[in-house]
Amino acid sequence: MANLNKVMLIGNLVRDIDLKTLPSGQSIGQFSIAINRNWVGQDGEKREEVTFVDCEAWAKTAEIMAKYLSKGRPVYVEGRLKQDVWDDKETGQKRSKTKVVVESFQFLDSGKDKASGDIEVKPSGVGRKPLKEPPPMNPDDVPF
Repeated sequence: MANLNKVMLIGNLVRDIDLKTLPSGQSIGQFSIAINRNWVGQDGEKREEVTFVDCEAWAKTAEIMAKYLSKGRPVYVEGRLKQDVWDDKETGQKRSKTKVVVESFQFLDSGKDKASGDIEVKPSGVGRKPLKEPPPMNPDDVPF
């Protein structure tokens, strides 16, 4: 049987990314994004629903995200779902939490680096020159 565990989300950071370094030297960044859903109900009223999703990024991805993203910034994340399971120390009951492990991300706006204020981050494609259309070809110019 085939399996698929792929998540693609666009949302805004709920808070700054909490970057930690594990004893192994590996970096981990933990954060949440808020995803808004707007619709009009059958009664014609506008409605909004917000879903908060916990995420974690590892290694260089975590470091880059923590450096350039801050609370409120929009971001596209792509990754996989992971469920953590543990026993509650107070009640002894099993507890679980599902989160997204970020495998890649993309900036969705430009902004200044929160630390130095002078590095501007642009989403991919911004600042690239559009491709020029080639000039029309004259059949007499064809060498064969």
